[in-house]
Amino acid sequence: MKKIRNILLLSIVLIGMICALVLFFTINKQPLVSVDTKGKTMPTPMEVENVRSIGQWEFLTLTDEEIADTVRHNFFGDNELSRIYYGTLRLGSDLSKAGDDFVSTNNDSIVVTLPEITLLDNSFIDEARTKALIEDGKWTEADREALTRKAERMMRKRCLTKENYQKAAENACIQVKALFHAMGYKHVEVKIRMLILSVTFCMNE
Repeated sequence: MKKIRNILLLSIVLIGMICALVLFFTINKQPLVSVDTKGKTMPTPMEVENVRSIGQWEFLTLTDEEIADTVRHNFFGDNELSRIYYGTLRLGSDLSKAGDDFVSTNNDSIVVTLPEITLLDNSFIDEARTKALIEDGKWTEADREALTRKAERMMRKRCLTKENYQKAAENACIQVKALFHAMGYKHVEVKIRMLILSVTFCMNE
């Protein structure tokens, strides 16, 4: 009889423990931070610094060629200087200028706020490929430098359009999302302040 009573008491204790465990997991089934079993939700400081260390991240490369010329009028006739210029203009973000919170979280998503997309290098003309087409009369280095600046302005006007900045922003979102997906983050939102477009370009899952 005493043995049966001990068995019943042990059964009651076990049932009580099981009920307590069920209640505990029921209450705590929703964690304070949602963690997807297939992805991370919070970047480590080391991960953030590794991304920042990328520095200049190029999202769109534009090649262009322009013919620039100038004419000098004088008593004995006109002198012409004409040259062909080749340039490569790179649009991207300089991550070294990113704020301390450029990588943050929003619920179960990573939010990456990139610095504004700009022309990464102002020295985009390949001087080694520049060729003179016409060079009548005597021209100084200052004259040739002025013609180079004219070619730069022509390239900026042709290449630095709103459409190309929009394309660069789209490429940025694709590349940034791909990077963070490879790092183990499933939901990634990308934001870019585009002054030239007067908008904040945003792309999320």
